[in-house]
Amino acid sequence: KAVRPSSVMGATKRVAELILQAYAANPANKTVFTMVRFGNVLDSSGSVVRLFKKQVQRGGPVTVTDPEMTRYFMSIREAAELVIQAGAMAEGGEVFVLDMGEPVKIMDLARSMITFMGHEVQEPGNPQGDIKIEICGLLPGEKIHEELLIGGDVRPTLHRRIMRSIEPSQPWRELEAKLAALEAACHANDTRV
Repeated sequence: KAVRPSSVMGATKRVAELILQAYAANPANKTVFTMVRFGNVLDSSGSVVRLFKKQVQRGGPVTVTDPEMTRYFMSIREAAELVIQAGAMAEGGEVFVLDMGEPVKIMDLARSMITFMGHEVQEPGNPQGDIKIEICGLLPGEKIHEELLIGGDVRPTLHRRIMRSIEPSQPWRELEAKLAALEAACHANDTRV
């Protein structure tokens, strides 16, 4: 969500990354700041897998926002390992990303879960199916495809599945002025910033 954000949540994540990068670039700072970017964590609260499971158990429909939507997935264990490994490998200011393979088409995930749970998708070619898939449309700020990296400076690490991305940052003085302007706009209810 932090890469080219299209929502308030994504924008706040990106701002947090810029702040950490600025802190990391300060030579007087003795703390090493680094970041990780996750894909969707399987079976976590709010996971699409849990949502689809509940929807199938209730007899449907299974709701998919867009038939072309894709997402990256990782397990809870992979997420924890990424955080621990990033902490061990961090030099400061970089972003660590797990190689999660190819993104998964959410429509394919919905179909697979319906079948895996012993049901059939009800559709024009299979009217006897018992679970419908409904396309409900993108939510405001939602993207069809996730992006995990901003720039092209991606380097391998000692861990075969973790990449280090060196991404553009801003000096603290520039960032501090922008944050002050943003704070003033918030207090004044100024939405033009």
